Amino acid sequence: MSLPTLLSPPPPDFPNVAVKAQPEDFVVEEIPLYEPGGSGTHTYLWIEKRQLNTLDAVRRIAALLGKRAADAGVAGLKDAQALTRQWISFEHVPAGKLEELKAHGDPNLRVLKISSHTNKLRMGHLRGNRFAIRLRVETPDAAQRLAARAHEVLAVLEQCGLPNYYGPQRFGRNADNAEAGRALVRGETAAFEQYVAQHYAARRPDVRKLRNLLVNAFQSELFNRVLARRMPKLGHLQAGDVAWLHRNGAVFRVGSEEDAAREQRRADAFEISPSGPLFGPKMLQAEGAPGEIETAVLRESGVTLEAFARREAERQPGARRPLRVPLLEAPASEADASGLALRFALPPGSYASILIREIIGRESGLESPAPEPEGDYS
Repeated sequence: MSLPTLLSPPPPDFPNVAVKAQPEDFVVEEIPLYEPGGSGTHTYLWIEKRQLNTLDAVRRIAALLGKRAADAGVAGLKDAQALTRQWISFEHVPAGKLEELKAHGDPNLRVLKISSHTNKLRMGHLRGNRFAIRLRVETPDAAQRLAARAHEVLAVLEQCGLPNYYGPQRFGRNADNAEAGRALVRGETAAFEQYVAQHYAARRPDVRKLRNLLVNAFQSELFNRVLARRMPKLGHLQAGDVAWLHRNGAVFRVGSEEDAAREQRRADAFEISPSGPLFGPKMLQAEGAPGEIETAVLRESGVTLEAFARREAERQPGARRPLRVPLLEAPASEADASGLALRFALPPGSYASILIREIIGRESGLESPAPEPEGDYS
């Protein structure tokens, strides 16, 4: 589906922008939730990788350390077509193995720092991601026009927040993950088997992980549809909204119009935001006008809330997700004759490709689809 942008798209004669012409054009660095304490049985490795996704990097490091890939701890998965930095942890690593790791000569995978901590790194143990992205154009005049557009967009996003759409990479290389997830929610197992046959000709995937990934993609598509219908007033609370507390991810339902007016002060301060549904039977449901939008989107999809509890759908309980997210740091942009360098930071789970889309007015192809589950990593 075509998703509306927060700002009006650039004019038709806007210069052609090359996104991610080379891996160094997209640099992402995790912002850890905490730094390793320096003692403990878990070894933390701060790695830099190029043209490797996180799972492939984990496998290479695990082999050097004599560990299983499944023993690794990571806070998030990073793209392959990029230069990225993140922490990875393993427990009970012999000192001799660390020396071997330091000496390995892989040009696409470097260990920049080694520390230790008392616990395994877990998925989600990060505050966000810091991005340095280069957009390339053909002429200095085009670079200046791009810089002016970026300055306008970043000023609005810094004040209003970024629409928290799921990016296209969420939906798979062939953009068919959500439809396969919808079939699972409807109990149509034959469609799932057809999906497996099309995508996994040489091997059988971890079925439970794959089903979960596909149903999550369907939930994400429905969330995007709700968000599109709430544009552009993503910071405006209505009676019946389920508000998201940015400090800790707690949610609460906004009751009356008077409650909405009172809570709006907190929304204006970006303490809270309206949220949208990741549908499931245990999800806190919106009421009033927001609830009507969510009910309409679910009805149009041809499924019921209770259907997400099917075994085939991995019994999704449901959750809420904010309709907008703040920029974690003041964004910056710098133009030169060949393009524009952007720097910004986003919370975990939000997509840099959505921010770039606001600037250039089209899907950027900035990030590759996440790797499919293979059953040897968790």
